[in-house]
Amino acid sequence: MCLAVSGKIKKKQGKNAFVDFNGIIKKIKIDLTPEVKIGDYVIVHAGFSIQKIDKKEANELFKMQNILC
Repeated sequence: MCLAVSGKIKKKQGKNAFVDFNGIIKKIKIDLTPEVKIGDYVIVHAGFSIQKIDKKEANELFKMQNILC
């Protein structure tokens, strides 16, 4: 089973970013989504940002994540 979670980019540092996962900040790789900016929402799998998403979709995913966790 694959698990990907959504988060918000707080800081960029080269090919890395610091992402807020509902209050928990983690360092991730943005090699696959180098276009992301601070404030963007992304889907993260295995430490890599795999897709940029809009705020509405991120909020829906946050709700689902809270139900599953």
